[in-house]
Amino acid sequence: MTSNELRSDLSVTDPAPAVAFHRIDLRGKSLSLAELRQAVPRAKSSTVASAEETVSAIIADVRGRGFTALSELAQKFDGVTQVHPRVPAAALAEALENLDPAVRAALEESIARATAFAMAQRPANVDLPIADGAVVSQHWVPVSRVGLYVPGGLAPLSSSVVMNVVPALAAGVGSIALASPPQKGSGGLPDPTILAAAALLGIEEVYAMGGAQAIAAFAYGIPAGTAVDGSGEALDPVDVVSGPGNIFVATAKRLVKGMVGIDSEAGTTEIAILADDTARPALVAADLISQAEHDPKAASVLVTTSVALADAVAVELAVQTAATLHRDRVAEALSGPQSGVVLVDSIEQGIAVVDAYAAEHLEIMTADSAAVAARIRNAGAIFVGSYSPVSLGDYCAGSNHVLPTSGTAAFSSGLNVTTFLRAIQVINYSKDALEQVSRHIVSLSRAENLPAHGDAVSIRFTGE
Repeated sequence: MTSNELRSDLSVTDPAPAVAFHRIDLRGKSLSLAELRQAVPRAKSSTVASAEETVSAIIADVRGRGFTALSELAQKFDGVTQVHPRVPAAALAEALENLDPAVRAALEESIARATAFAMAQRPANVDLPIADGAVVSQHWVPVSRVGLYVPGGLAPLSSSVVMNVVPALAAGVGSIALASPPQKGSGGLPDPTILAAAALLGIEEVYAMGGAQAIAAFAYGIPAGTAVDGSGEALDPVDVVSGPGNIFVATAKRLVKGMVGIDSEAGTTEIAILADDTARPALVAADLISQAEHDPKAASVLVTTSVALADAVAVELAVQTAATLHRDRVAEALSGPQSGVVLVDSIEQGIAVVDAYAAEHLEIMTADSAAVAARIRNAGAIFVGSYSPVSLGDYCAGSNHVLPTSGTAAFSSGLNVTTFLRAIQVINYSKDALEQVSRHIVSLSRAENLPAHGDAVSIRFTGE
């Protein structure tokens, strides 16, 4: 379908919003990594600082007042009256019973593909005989309890239920709690499709909690009896928190890291596309819009060697944005400082730019796109060629769409089975095996001025 056909299908009557997709020209410039990180489009730093101040106050409030604080925050941010956030089992069963069969079929396909990939990720235990009587092992053990967050504000992401739950199940986690924001139109419960997806996966512990307050509740737990009426069963703290969200959710995860493990700072969505003159402008524009649709603060970045492509994409963005359902939201995202076109001299320079940007989602639309993709080092997920759009990864590729954002893909990974596993090392030496290395231990302990370390070995062979 062409963009013109798409536009006529939607019968748009409202005035088309303006799209100011700004340009950054890096042609002819030789920039360091630090300079490239400064040059690429990003959200304003003042926004991040403001979010941290707000989130810190929310976390402190939830820690101090428990369910009472959650109830007040649900009223403030979601417009719902709430005594306790736990979703009744009957509501989960009803949501699954009423689920559109087409949506159920789509969720089941997504679950099947995600499960196949997750099971393939499970790492093997290692038992290595280093010497006679000396065995060093590494055993992978699931964490005991996880808290999974599923956004439900501008878009109720039932697909994120799949992406969170499937790797936790594949890891063998025994206790799984899930939270999603309460919806005024759903009687104060999360979106029914989110509840249905949870029920489909067998998740029974679900909470109507949103934003930073949900992350705080998972990280610190909430004692019983802190509801506004003095009731309320306890919410046990978790070991790992995972899931995507807006800047407030991502900031909350950063602030509780250390108290709990997190998957990554999976904040407001972003897409980068590295393209040359072989790319089709309509596809590039459609993919940029697909992520801008999530949030007015979403980032959509095109890195290209072709001015002609950049010009054609700008035209397509105007046409397709006018035709899409959430055109005002899309136009705001595309016009923000976090979005735009970066012009480069060569694919080589383009690779340097996208590695500096470290995108959550990176599409490669170039000649020999697979070879170019193989050279990328920093990205949450890489989508190769014209028929691997980000939307595929969002729903049915089998990969996971909970990915690091805001440049954190340079040092962190997307959600996967190992997010919910711990590697425990086991050391088993016999007497003879220890004696074989005892002199080395004594020598090193004295070199480090820690002689008691060596003594702890020597005493085992003294007076025999």
